[in-house]
Amino acid sequence: MSSDDLARRYRRLLAVYPWEHRRVYEDEMLAVLLAGARPGQRRPATADVRNLVGAGLRARLRVGARGFTEPSWADAATVTGLLAGVVLLALAGRTLLDLLVRASSPPPGFASSGPDLVDWLRVAGWAGVCVAVLVGWRWIAAGLAWAGVLGWGALVAPEAGDNPTYVVDTLPQLALAVVAAAALTVPAPRRRAVALLGVRRLLVLMLAPTAMVALLVTNRATSPTFGFVGQVSYQVFYDIEASSELVLWLYVAGLVAAASAMVIAVATLTPEVRRRIVVMLLPVAALALVIDSALAGWVTSTMHMGHVVPLVPAQWAMLVLVAPVTFLAGALLVRRREETMRMVALGRDADRERPVS
Repeated sequence: MSSDDLARRYRRLLAVYPWEHRRVYEDEMLAVLLAGARPGQRRPATADVRNLVGAGLRARLRVGARGFTEPSWADAATVTGLLAGVVLLALAGRTLLDLLVRASSPPPGFASSGPDLVDWLRVAGWAGVCVAVLVGWRWIAAGLAWAGVLGWGALVAPEAGDNPTYVVDTLPQLALAVVAAAALTVPAPRRRAVALLGVRRLLVLMLAPTAMVALLVTNRATSPTFGFVGQVSYQVFYDIEASSELVLWLYVAGLVAAASAMVIAVATLTPEVRRRIVVMLLPVAALALVIDSALAGWVTSTMHMGHVVPLVPAQWAMLVLVAPVTFLAGALLVRRREETMRMVALGRDADRERPVS
């Protein structure tokens, strides 16, 4: 009975290895482990546990790394790099235009200053990334994207002590810049993004963010004035303001239509590429969700306390880890789903080939 217990516990440890490895070597490894066990031993030795778990995790990492070399990951990376670059260009362009195009009548004390050199460099840098991707200069595009990431580290990160809310608010944009830079670093054929997207999808991904920025800037320039008594301003997300509810919802409908066009353009790609694009962008959404939910109380306290409320190490660790953990979990789910679909397809093919008795 003790031998059966020991074998069962060893099998649980061997589950750390990838199933491909277990299918070939599990019985042999189990026989070796049982042969080296002491008489009456019922539990694996500490050294065996350490060795099996360590070797199993290393084997899983090797298998996972091989999975990222699939052509579908490279295709998804080149599209994701362009998509992230276009979105960051739109965000930088909106910031620049907000500084150039003043509101019709801002409230007292809220008049904005003009743009500085950094605002112009952000627009020029991400425009350069997009152009380089379309032309096929992948390494130039990746270099510019990594320069944007380093620029954030040089200009924004030092504010973590004195102005942590500003740093936290910019983290989703940093995560998107890291996604763009990492995706564009993945080797891909020249002008692969153009070949995958085609002219129509490419135009949608380029024009939809431009339309959204135009709507937001127009709303800012035509927002209700604060000089007339009794005028009501309706406000929703993105600080959209309008003198009537109908105009407000027209702005919202335009933004939703542009965003939906981008989603549809990506959704019409092949399922393998589409799933991997979602996995690459999901960390940005997860980080934004964590900031808006888990840190909402901290942001409110910092705004009303009159002094800086520092983040505790656990909160910083959460902000740092949420993106890579989300990416790894998404990659694992995609791999398991596709492996399951492959096995189901093999089973169906076997059923079709089986002769009817």
